[in-house]
Order: sequence, then C-alpha cells, then structure tokens
Amino acid sequence: MKRFLQTICFIALMLFLVACNSEAAGTTEDGKTKIEYWHVNAETQGGQTVKQLVEDFNAQSETVEVVAKYNPDMYKGLMQNLQAEAAAGNAPAVVQVGWSFLNYFSDNFSYVSPQTVIEQHFPEDETFLQDKFLPNVLDLAKNSDGEQVGIPYSLSSPVLYINRDILREAGLDENGPQTWEEVKEFSKVIKEETGKYGFYFQEPADNWATQALLESNGAQFITDGKATFASEEGIEAYELLADMVLEDETALHIGWDQGVQSFIDGSVAMAYTTIAQRSNIQDNAQFDVAAVKSPAWEGKDVKLPAGGAMLTITAPNEKEQKAAWEFMRYLYSIESMAEWTKGTGYVPPRNDVADAENGLKTYLEENEMMTAAVEQMDGVVPWASFPGDAGLEAEQLLLDLRDQILGGSISVEEGLTSIEDKINELLND
Repeated sequence: MKRFLQTICFIALMLFLVACNSEAAGTTEDGKTKIEYWHVNAETQGGQTVKQLVEDFNAQSETVEVVAKYNPDMYKGLMQNLQAEAAAGNAPAVVQVGWSFLNYFSDNFSYVSPQTVIEQHFPEDETFLQDKFLPNVLDLAKNSDGEQVGIPYSLSSPVLYINRDILREAGLDENGPQTWEEVKEFSKVIKEETGKYGFYFQEPADNWATQALLESNGAQFITDGKATFASEEGIEAYELLADMVLEDETALHIGWDQGVQSFIDGSVAMAYTTIAQRSNIQDNAQFDVAAVKSPAWEGKDVKLPAGGAMLTITAPNEKEQKAAWEFMRYLYSIESMAEWTKGTGYVPPRNDVADAENGLKTYLEENEMMTAAVEQMDGVVPWASFPGDAGLEAEQLLLDLRDQILGGSISVEEGLTSIEDKINELLND
C-alpha cells in the first residue's frame, strides 16, 4: 500500500509539473498564446507607455496575451538576464536589443528573423518591412554579416537640454552653447554667477553618449573590428569632460537618474542626454526648458550614434513566434508608433508616422522639443557594437574606466590607451 501511494503521489506531481510547464510555456486558461516581452523602459523613460501599449494589445487580441518584463541597467542588464534565462531554456518571445549589442546578440543567442516568421505564417505582411521602413533605417538592424536580426523600434540621438532661466541669470545666450568648447565656458560662467552646476553628461550603463562626444571630435570607437577610441582626438574629447568634473568642478559626476533629476530640480543648468527623456523633462521641469541640437566640436561635423533598440524574436517555437509577430505588428502600427513617440521622445523609425493625420503630424508641430532630434538625424551613425563573445566585457571595461577617469583615479590618456589594448586582446582571443 505504501509503495502504491508513493506511485500515485509521484504521478500526481508529474501531472502538476507538466501543467505548470504548459502554462509557463505559453498558454492561458482561455486558450491564448502567452508570451513575454522584455524591455528596458523605466518609469521615467517610457515605462508607462509600454504598460499602456501592452494592455491595449491584450484587450483587443483574441489569440495572444503579452506579459511585459522590465530589465534594469538598460541593454547590458537585459543581455545579462537573457543569458541566464536562455541557458535555462526560458527565453522570452520578443526582446528589445540595444544597437551596441547587435553583433553580440546575433553571435550568442538563438533568434528568428521577423521576415522569416512573416513569410512562413503571414503572407499578407510579406512586404511590410519594405513598405514601412526606409532601407537605411532597416539596415540599422542588420548584423556584420548583413542578416536582418530584428526591426528598428527606438531611434534617438543625444540632445542638450537647457534651463533658459539659469542661462539668462548668468548673462548667457538663452539658446545655449553650440560647441563643446562653449559648453565648458558656459558652465564656468554659470558656476561663477549662480553657484549652480553648469552641466551634466549622462552616465547610464552604456557608452552611447561617450561615443558621440569622441566621434564628433574625429575619433572612431571601432575600426575594422578593432577598438580605436584612444586616438589623439578621442583623448582630447574625453579630457574636456574630465576637466569640467575634476578641475573646473562645473559638471556633475553622478548616476543617470540622479543627473536628470538634478536638471529637473533646477540645480544644474544643462543636461546632455537622450531625446527619449523629453517627456520626463518636459512634464516635470518647472522652468523655461528647451532641447537644442547636440554640440559640435569647433570646425567639425557632429556624429551621433543611433540610440534606442530593435525588436527581435527569440520565441523558441512556431506558436510563440506567430504570437510574437502579431504583437510586433501592433507595436509598429501608425497609432502605436505615435503613442510610443509621445510617451518617450524617440524618433519613429517607420517612414509614414510623422506625416500621418492619425500619427504625429499635429503633435510634432506643437512640441518644439522634438525638433532638435528630428533635424540632426543626418548626423546619426551606427552605435558601436563590439563583435563576438567579448561584447559585454568590452562594454563593462569602458564603463569602469568612465568611473575611474571622472573619479580622478587615472588620467584620460593612460586609461583610454590601456583599456583599448585590453579590449583588442579580448577581440583577438
């Protein structure tokens, strides 16, 4: 009898685990295919919009239910979390992948091209990508082998947010500085005349803004698969930022959320960060705020890495892959793209949203803070993506170096040179 009861209990446990696995694998009680959508949008940068879009999709879909999962530490944090879940066989269906991890993602994770899913299951959408996106925009989501890994979803560039009230108080041009040299001078005057900090340079868990600073001065982060940021131009650019933090003491060296909040609170006059912070800043700043184009280096052209991300399909089976495309098609509708832009500030990647009556036409006319990002798109370049297995480690080495340089524990030249050598050793392994 004891052995019989043990057998019954074992069978019951197995049935229970199978049922739980079935639910986790993607079926709701009412028969919908359940999938996860992994994103990096915090509450202050599109999180509420993600929540609303997912709720709206779920309400109108009879076949798919989406669960959104926020990943902190931006795209690097998402890649680390995905690494662990994929190893355990629990990959989500749709994932935001930052441009700097394009090659790392395609080299290290299983995915299926959206066009493949479309051709296999949605013949009515066969030309969706070609019809809705410009070729150069679609190319942003191709890896070094020319494969279409995903679809561009978030497009941004760094802009300079300015507190015009502080600039006027300091006797400066209320339209803000136009060059990095002027940013440094403006910051000195602001500190002297108002006692407030002049500048904040964004410090999230990536090197996006740093790439803009260095490459606009003529440096190159990566050349022919090798790290090359420790050039004369790269060192010169980084030294300007380090001098503002360490010598002039006119720039803040703090975390991203703190830095943006310091600007919103009015304790720092200028903030260099993504246009995707536009909604947060515009809604909360209690002063005359504006967003102007990214500063240039005197006599040089601006080069701005395309910020944001693509959406990729990592669903492990056809059922979830079909559900993934149904959700993505909803996110890429004119109406959803318009809501995404309104809720974040990202420039829409789809080519017909800005001019559509049910899109952003009126909104862009009424929101001048978007103008700078739209007008400087001709200066956008690919976000540097270190290839192979070394991508995450290379990114982290540069982040650690940023803290060392701006913390005053290492010089710019020594730091950039040594880390460039370490990264190239990783890339050669």
